[in-house]
Amino acid sequence: MSIKSSEILNDTNERGNLKNMENHTGDSSFLIRQLGRDSSIHCLLRLSRSDYGSIAALNRDFRSLIKTGKLYQLRQKIGIVEHWVYFSCDVSTWEAFDPNRNRLMQLPRMTSDLCFMHSDKESLAVGTELLVFGREINGPAIYKYSILTNSWLKGKMMNTPRCLFGSASLGEIAILAGGCDKDGKIVSSSELYNSNTGTWETLPDMNLARKMCSAVFIDGKFYVLGGVGVDKTTQLTCGEEFDLNTREWRIIPNMCPPRNAGDGVNGEAPPLIAVVKNVLYAADYAQQEVKRYDKDKNSWTTIGSLPERASSLKGWGMAFRSCGDKLVVIGGLSFHGGMVTEVNAWKVDDDEGAPHWNLLAIIQSGSFVYNCAVMGC
Repeated sequence: MSIKSSEILNDTNERGNLKNMENHTGDSSFLIRQLGRDSSIHCLLRLSRSDYGSIAALNRDFRSLIKTGKLYQLRQKIGIVEHWVYFSCDVSTWEAFDPNRNRLMQLPRMTSDLCFMHSDKESLAVGTELLVFGREINGPAIYKYSILTNSWLKGKMMNTPRCLFGSASLGEIAILAGGCDKDGKIVSSSELYNSNTGTWETLPDMNLARKMCSAVFIDGKFYVLGGVGVDKTTQLTCGEEFDLNTREWRIIPNMCPPRNAGDGVNGEAPPLIAVVKNVLYAADYAQQEVKRYDKDKNSWTTIGSLPERASSLKGWGMAFRSCGDKLVVIGGLSFHGGMVTEVNAWKVDDDEGAPHWNLLAIIQSGSFVYNCAVMGC
């Protein structure tokens, strides 16, 4: 949310944090000379990050605060987070949608080869980066888009390159688990990515190998749900929980939401799941329903319907994501005519009532969502 300069707060703890930043912003003049450095940074913290590209052009201190990531780090410390949706409805382009301002922005064109452009890809937002996983002519590759520089760079490869994996992020870290290796073997291995260092750490293996699975973080723990087993025919119904403190995996029987449209071997998408306020939700595209998971009872309950115009091809082409305190559904056919993407959102209420969907935007981007990730910073 954008907050005006007149709404600056004077919290003592915040001012202490701001003073610690002065060593990182160079020796140029005050950001806004009439206000002084601390008040200037207070203003920046509360501006929408939609404005940061323009702000960076003003002077050296502004650019330093933004491009080093210091501004986002301080926003995080005082609880200011904006969630943007990054999606691709075309093999060569990515777009960012700011739901706070209903503003659409096109990202720079990726610098990959044509093979990568047309390959099957996975995506993941972590920290201030958008990671896109695919395959170039010479093998697996990762490209990362940085919101600090508004540019794409080649990312460092995993220790075990893979595709068709489950992944989720928590702040500046992300975990990837399962999938297929370069030889097509279904694996049980997992890795942790740290966006601050750009490095990969090998984690313990899951109990079961699986591909075409989905993953989320709940209460600080990483969960993998569903997928196809190592025999390439069995649709797994269990989940696995990874505890970052103990570094151990635990199987949870029947954690995967019920699947009603066939098995993943015949082309069904991985489970469409998302977490809001540490509660797990699932989209049943076949029944056009939303389900909620009861962690204590290890059971699923239908709570309402998906947006009327949400549609997909066996779960493909539609994105179901968490976006702050909202669930969002992106894509699907429209009654408005033409190739468009709809963004529908439901602000999850504490009373856990039925979903009430609001149409946020109709975007001229095509009606099939190839990849989608949500970045909060």
